[in-house]
Amino acid sequence: MEWRDEGALLSVRQHGESAAIIEVFTATHGRHAGLVHGGASRRMAAVLQPGNQLDVTWRARLDDQLGTYHVEPQSSRSVLQDRLALAGLNAVCAMLRVTLPERESHPALYALTMRLLDDLGAADWGTDYLRWEMRLLEEVGFALDLTRCAVTGSMDDLAFVSPRTGRAVSRAGAGEWADRLLPLPAALLGQGGGAEGWREGFALTSHFLTRALERDLPEARARLVDLLLRVALAGPKADG
Repeated sequence: MEWRDEGALLSVRQHGESAAIIEVFTATHGRHAGLVHGGASRRMAAVLQPGNQLDVTWRARLDDQLGTYHVEPQSSRSVLQDRLALAGLNAVCAMLRVTLPERESHPALYALTMRLLDDLGAADWGTDYLRWEMRLLEEVGFALDLTRCAVTGSMDDLAFVSPRTGRAVSRAGAGEWADRLLPLPAALLGQGGGAEGWREGFALTSHFLTRALERDLPEARARLVDLLLRVALAGPKADG
């Protein structure tokens, strides 16, 4: 069994004295693990950094075996000098590891993820990350319906989401039940971005991702959200 693909490195852990087991989110083979002989060496340390883009060749005698990777570097996502961007990279890698089944292709999510990783540190990328989490929900079968009000059918003045059904609710449709619903930030409706909606947006995606996965979300995700909200509330100096 053999195939060649490209993708972003999600994780690396030492195996034995000199090898390493890596997970790569690939373009056509999804989240896929493999053994890299010599992967724990100094020479490979700079190549096997989470987030780096790799060209990989996977080989195994049988399809269900761990298999081995031959890796070649394509590009490095050097964000180590930017604490917030590094937190974003770590959160993306951690979320992909806990949400995606192994060896299942997700081409649309892959393309979106590569754009997000390449844009870490750009203006307003926190909103892009929030929308990326919405896409993750779709990929695990928990897509939210934000197109029209679940009560009135109206497409106007959507302001809430039902925590049970994941459907949008307008202000008129919410009525006296508004305090039992989750706020719906404008950024998730394609009505502009901005940090003012991040707190509500992350609470929304956290609620449904936790429900979909039936487990707590990774600590790396919590650290990113904390940093993003600190920056949103106090400006760029909050990242110091």
